[in-house]
Amino acid sequence: MPRRALMIFILATGVFGILNTEMGFIGILPAIAREFDVSIVQAGSLISLFALGVAFAGPTMPLLLSGINRKLLMVGILGLFTLCNLIAMYTENFTVLLLVRVLPAFFHPVYCAMAFSVASALAAPGKAPLAVAKINIGVAAGMVAGVPVSNYLAEQFSLTASLGFFASVTALVLILTVVLVPSMPVRARLSYGTQLKVLKKSALWLAAATVICANGSIYGVFNYAAEYLSTFADLAPAWVSALLLVYGLCNIAGSMLAGHLLTATPAWLSRLFPVGVALIYLTLLGGGLAWPVIAVLTVMWGILGGLNANLNQYWIAHAAPEAPDFANGIFLTCANLGCVAGTVVCGACIDRLGLEYVVVGGLICSALAALLILKMYARSGRQEDRTGSALKEDVTAQAAGAGAALKEDLALAAVPAAASSSRQPECRQS
Repeated sequence: MPRRALMIFILATGVFGILNTEMGFIGILPAIAREFDVSIVQAGSLISLFALGVAFAGPTMPLLLSGINRKLLMVGILGLFTLCNLIAMYTENFTVLLLVRVLPAFFHPVYCAMAFSVASALAAPGKAPLAVAKINIGVAAGMVAGVPVSNYLAEQFSLTASLGFFASVTALVLILTVVLVPSMPVRARLSYGTQLKVLKKSALWLAAATVICANGSIYGVFNYAAEYLSTFADLAPAWVSALLLVYGLCNIAGSMLAGHLLTATPAWLSRLFPVGVALIYLTLLGGGLAWPVIAVLTVMWGILGGLNANLNQYWIAHAAPEAPDFANGIFLTCANLGCVAGTVVCGACIDRLGLEYVVVGGLICSALAALLILKMYARSGRQEDRTGSALKEDVTAQAAGAGAALKEDLALAAVPAAASSSRQPECRQS
């Protein structure tokens, strides 16, 4: 496997391990409540506090740790996740479980933001969306596998077996990272001031608002999907689980598709995304609950969910290309805020109108996203070109320098391997 492809594979697998740990706890909340003799609400704090940790750390931790060797960061974060999962396996104290659950959350955005930035830098010119899509496949796979696998292990074997699954995945990626990833020191570090300067850009705030609304349009409804399908589609629990699994698999397919579409036609994909989401919700609102219709809509919804994750990252990254790690941290925070905001809006629709109108909340979020997307592209002043540079307003020399510096760091990281294979006393970049 070529070195670049191997690096992206390891990064994607690492993201899978981290997302698997994050989402997998959803599937074992009942087991945790039984094992630690706490209420399901108390067990749920393991989910909410982790999400709050990610949201808080998103714009801060990647910035603070931006000068540390990237391999050391990868090893340290994967080691922390593995250690905390191992402690969680054997502790009998709920407070200890809570601590070892929340602590890694603060480093979750560091690894994910770095994975997006490094994958983008490793890509050939004009192919960054394809590389980023591979990282998002790891995100989608973690979300798909985490809940059903952890639930199965906890119910069929034990809670310890489920937690051991989380630890084994991150431990495996840790070993791969130590053995196969070269040292990646930061030779051209961006100052804190340079990175924070992107917060003055109105384009970044517009992209952030768009991400919140777009993510809310998907996850606001998805969080109530199981109850909605079982109540109004009159589906048995096994069929609901099967449809949610199909949704997750289509999410992965959507991520794969997004890489190609964002490389070719990012502006049109951005504009059509909220329209597609709205059409699905309007069909459900109009009574499209027959089994074949539900199945088709689930496939379409899953694909749009995969496209959504890639679009979110693309909008933020192209609004602040001069600070890639910081921008990706902001993306992760906005994505989490969108999930929370969408859940609140859809929850309000349920309280006022009833569960059958949960999709109204999704329609509100998708309508807002559509308006913001139109404004975002109107501000950019031009349509996308064939290389997918739609949202770059005026890419400054500083932005180009940031990308070049990261590419140079990654290129120089491969020098020792090349030197040892050729046995030359000195190796210069050609």
